[in-house]
Amino acid sequence: MDQNHTTYNILDKVDSPKDIKGLSIGELRELCAEIRSYMIECCSINPGHLGSSLGAVELIVGLHYVYDAPQDKLVFDVGHQAYAHKIITGRREAFRKNRMKDGISGFPKRSESEYDAFGAGHSSTSISAALGFAEAAKQQKLGHKAVALIGDGSLTGGLAFEGLNNAGAAKTDILVILNDNNISIDRNIGAIHEYLLNITTDPRYNKAKKHIWDKLGDGRFRKLIQKMVVGTKSYLVRHSGGDLFEAMGFRYFGPIDGNDIEQVIRTLQKLKELGGPLILHTLTTKGKGYAPAEANQTVWHAPGIFDPETGERIKSEKGESRYQDVFGATLLELAKMNPKVVGITPAMASGCGMNILAKEMPDRFYDVGIEEEHAVTFSAGLAAGGMKPFCNIYSSFSQRALDQIIHDVALQNLPVVLCLDRGGIVGEDGATHHGCYDMALYRTIPGAIIAAPKDEIELKNMMYSAMLSEDGPYIIRYPRGYGEGTGWQTSEFEEYAAGKGEKLKDGEDIAVIAAGPFANRAVEAAEIVKEKTGRCPAIYNIRYIKPVDEDMLEEICGKFDEIITIEDGCITGGLYGCVAEYTAQRDKGISITPIAIPDSYLSQGTQEELRDECGLTTRRIAETIEGKMKKISKKDRKVLEI
Repeated sequence: MDQNHTTYNILDKVDSPKDIKGLSIGELRELCAEIRSYMIECCSINPGHLGSSLGAVELIVGLHYVYDAPQDKLVFDVGHQAYAHKIITGRREAFRKNRMKDGISGFPKRSESEYDAFGAGHSSTSISAALGFAEAAKQQKLGHKAVALIGDGSLTGGLAFEGLNNAGAAKTDILVILNDNNISIDRNIGAIHEYLLNITTDPRYNKAKKHIWDKLGDGRFRKLIQKMVVGTKSYLVRHSGGDLFEAMGFRYFGPIDGNDIEQVIRTLQKLKELGGPLILHTLTTKGKGYAPAEANQTVWHAPGIFDPETGERIKSEKGESRYQDVFGATLLELAKMNPKVVGITPAMASGCGMNILAKEMPDRFYDVGIEEEHAVTFSAGLAAGGMKPFCNIYSSFSQRALDQIIHDVALQNLPVVLCLDRGGIVGEDGATHHGCYDMALYRTIPGAIIAAPKDEIELKNMMYSAMLSEDGPYIIRYPRGYGEGTGWQTSEFEEYAAGKGEKLKDGEDIAVIAAGPFANRAVEAAEIVKEKTGRCPAIYNIRYIKPVDEDMLEEICGKFDEIITIEDGCITGGLYGCVAEYTAQRDKGISITPIAIPDSYLSQGTQEELRDECGLTTRRIAETIEGKMKKISKKDRKVLEI
């Protein structure tokens, strides 16, 4: 199907929320169906977070129908459910380039639209931000409303409860919509999930609530609510589970069918007239309206390219293993070797590869929900209790647990292994998800070990070495995606000494020091330069950012006046900072040229596009090396002439 020629009866006329306010309920239902079709059409060619957004269409259309954005503030949590919002707020055509380089972000972004009240990407932020908007409106006597739309998975994050606690105590005029679809990325777990399940399945609750909501249609709404509070509310709360929100100072309403546009609009119109902190519990279906997405909600959270007619996913032709596969298989192997090895993940079991351990050894696996801080401190407790925890967190999400890494792990020298998946440039998810800062952040921690494997075998061996280590935190960071194809499955374990790198290639004029897989790109670039110039730089794989291999640096500084550092981390504080500090402290007078992620926020794009932009592809590295060699040659000629 040709995207450019698809037409829609109602959607094509919607350029802003004001265009939907005069539509009938029947037209709104048709609009919701068209939005779903448009999402499927676009995402089948240009992949994105499809499942969550399919499930939230009626909620978002209803919100824009009832509220007056951008004056009223609609705050999204994470942003996985925000596609309908983007499509009806003037970005319908731009959505065709969603998550693409020079296109729009896959998440709400303040700089992109006045309708994006608050940026999102990580979870559990919406309630705190909406509370800020509500108090700002109150202080300025603006009369604007604030709504937080949060998924049930995000409610496991501690920040969400901090926001609820503050808003309830302050009695702030705020509406929190809890979009309950029983799943975040993987299946939801934990007490909050069970709590919500109890609410929605208790027959006494549902019978009573149906009676109440049937009554809300007439003009006696406020009196009926007051009567409910006096006569039945305590019973309903006690027997349905709404007591948690009530105890925190919120008035609890629901659950309602969040995929019924008429019920959504009727309910929001009533609640808009009420003051104080309110919770509306809605039930939606992730992947709603597209059978393959409803049938396999985890896969269709972000399915990649697919055939919209059949639902057949079009898989990549790359045949080598992903780093995530290597992590998962190695963790299982280590767990079989050592009964103290356990795995911990904050709701990313399938994404990081820990589902392999979960399947084979479920009693050695912990999914703690979207709770990075808790994941780290829980791991510290496990380590203090004699276990060997491997805690896997995406690099950008680990930023949320910086205090726990320092205070609970490092200060106590607990042997926690932190595996930071998605280190470096992530790709289409953009600035909120790039793992730019881990090396710089954690290199400042005394006693920390930071390893960056150049390939699958090094990842496997670093995990083995971390298991044997008694120190912590032992941090291993590696990228998203495919490895080098090293045959890691048949390789034997080898213990690495922390702080020892390796020379990959002898050379002249320039020493190239690289971290992670970019050591391989440096070797490739050196071959290109040698073929063009007849001269080849020396290539070193640093392996450990901390402790750094001082013997290696001493050797390099004794032989070379020019150094190039290569890393897929921020240009300040990581490998470049490490080498620059070493040479400055010893008054070496050596020129150091960094190739790294610039001191700015990278937007979305493919990994290859963004790496090229940062000079991190083989071609760009070769150009940098060749340019430095030309300058050295000119300098040498001038010396000879003198």
